[in-house]
Amino acid sequence: MKAVVVAAIALLVAIPCSAQEKSERKQYGEALTLDEVTPIAKILAQPEEFLGERVLIQGKVEAVCENMGCWMDIAAEGENEVIQVKVDDGVIVFPVSAKGKRARVEGLVEKLELTYEEALEAAKHRAEEQGEEFDPDSVTGPVTTYRIRGIGAIIAE
Repeated sequence: MKAVVVAAIALLVAIPCSAQEKSERKQYGEALTLDEVTPIAKILAQPEEFLGERVLIQGKVEAVCENMGCWMDIAAEGENEVIQVKVDDGVIVFPVSAKGKRARVEGLVEKLELTYEEALEAAKHRAEEQGEEFDPDSVTGPVTTYRIRGIGAIIAE
């Protein structure tokens, strides 16, 4: 009987915490449907295996598009791996205030192949968006990168 009372109290204490945790998160785009997180390092180590696949990633928001909120960079915890999440302009708008917060993002893995000229323009544009100085010598040739085409995200508030 004592164990039942202790379990009931533990459940009552846990319910407000869960409700509070949920209220401290904000949903962007579609609701997440996947439960299993795919490590960012695994996607970046074997990107061709994930092309077109729907994945769920999680990590810390390292950067956010300051102009339109159309992308954010997510860093895996404890690793030096970062992947960009890109959404269509205006469909989902990530707030700049998300930087430094934890996020879970669901989307499709895609490959982006840029010519030297396209890579140069993309690097220049990103520097402008982030208020950073652009160094043309930082781009040395064509660039192939992998990113997540975002469908939905939850960001801790």
